[in-house]
Amino acid sequence: MSAVSIGERRPATPTGAPPVERRPRRRWTSFALPVYTAVVMGYLVLPILVMILYSFNDSSFKKVSFRWLGFTAKWYPKVFAKPDLTAALKNSLIVATVSTLIATALGTMVALALVRYRYRGRGTTEFVLFLNIAAPEIVLGAALLSLFITFGVPRGLGTIVISHVMFNIAFVAITVRARLSGFDRSLEEAAQDLGAGPWTTFRRITLPLIYPGILAGALLAFALSIDDFVITNFNAGAVQTFPLWVYGAVKVGIPPQVFVMGTLIFMGGLFLAITNTVLQRRKA
Repeated sequence: MSAVSIGERRPATPTGAPPVERRPRRRWTSFALPVYTAVVMGYLVLPILVMILYSFNDSSFKKVSFRWLGFTAKWYPKVFAKPDLTAALKNSLIVATVSTLIATALGTMVALALVRYRYRGRGTTEFVLFLNIAAPEIVLGAALLSLFITFGVPRGLGTIVISHVMFNIAFVAITVRARLSGFDRSLEEAAQDLGAGPWTTFRRITLPLIYPGILAGALLAFALSIDDFVITNFNAGAVQTFPLWVYGAVKVGIPPQVFVMGTLIFMGGLFLAITNTVLQRRKA
């Protein structure tokens, strides 16, 4: 008898032909992450796009109409036509610049101390930093207000700068600390073996290597400072910053210059971020 039963046929395969490869079917889970990412990115970008769109709306000079009345670019040359709004933006830029410089310097030193030294109170310092980030802004604002009232400090531009430095130090310290966590100390030891002093080693070796972390912390501090409302509202006194002025203008009508200034601030931050990315890639 034959080994093959009657009526059963073997499939004919051409000799020398490669086997047919079947591509695995893509499961629906492979589309979940891209779709979720696209939805989140759209949710984050949509308000910014609306702000940019309304900066070109042909609305009234006194207040904004949320009806689309036509495309115009006339508000950009008139961005500084309202003196009180311009003064508020100037105050915000001054506060953000000064507080960023101070917080970056202090936060960098705190990060260096946490990473390189062991001392009593090191754990308490880390706890205070994370507590500063986790605490609600209304709690920080009220605490600072009570502190200034207790010591009789008049509220104004100076108290706003002190308040912004207080909550920015933690963000800078944590950002720079993340950069220092993978730092190779042998490079500093080699520089000192070649005769470099502590300051020369820091300036020529340490600072260039941790500079991306310092810059990232500074940009984060500037962004948090220029748009802060809650803590500033507690400690501003009679001084008006850009967020405080916009909050007051909502009750009577937002002028188109607010959207123009917001667009320009966003474009400035985007330009700095892109420039930093390009420079880092060139160095790499």
